[in-house]
Amino acid sequence: MVKTLIVVGAGPGLGMGVARAFGLQGFRVGLIARTEGTLDILVRELDELGIMAASLPADIRDRAALVRALTRARDLLGPIDVLEYGPSPTGPITHAARTTADSATAQFELHVLGAVTAVGQVLPEMLARGAGTLLLTTGVSSAVPAPFLANVGMAMAGLRNWAHTLHAELGPRGIYVGTVTIASGVVPGGGEADPDAIGARYYDMYQRRDRVEEVVGDLDAFRSLVARTGGRGVPAVPTGPAD
Repeated sequence: MVKTLIVVGAGPGLGMGVARAFGLQGFRVGLIARTEGTLDILVRELDELGIMAASLPADIRDRAALVRALTRARDLLGPIDVLEYGPSPTGPITHAARTTADSATAQFELHVLGAVTAVGQVLPEMLARGAGTLLLTTGVSSAVPAPFLANVGMAMAGLRNWAHTLHAELGPRGIYVGTVTIASGVVPGGGEADPDAIGARYYDMYQRRDRVEEVVGDLDAFRSLVARTGGRGVPAVPTGPAD
């Protein structure tokens, strides 16, 4: 039976790496993101590889729109077997002492409430089948406190924590939950940071189901960077899953 992968927060980098990894193994692929034109280009790229794919435009922060997109995905592609959630941070990124309720809420809505909404939409059917996979993606600040990524880190740390708890709770019920921490820029031709190399790690997690977390990049190097800069930050620091 053909299976279905949905990528929430799809883009030309990480999202397409995951889409290709699963699509080339026979999965149908649904791509959810805000910009319809970009999604149409990505779907055409997958079609050229022989991968059946659908464009499902929705603003992830609009929870009703996200639910509609996931409902349409099921109607077009069939039951959802694998959900990957990994939007890149958007909106202001604030230092710790400059974080406001508004800046924290913006990242929390994107990374946590969007994930809770997406999981809540697909999980009941997975539980009824006793099978399914949830892959939740965060960035380096979910695991290493960084003052210059404070509001993003707050939200992503919450998502990472939830992924670990879901893994423990849902595993005995046949649902595999894994989380991937991206501690590197996502760069074509960049070794382990190449989108296709990262996608292959997601597919390996799906197949093996033997670990709750995978890290792409070097957490210790990032800790050293934070210490060297006194928490002020530097240009081109990876904030999260980059697309």
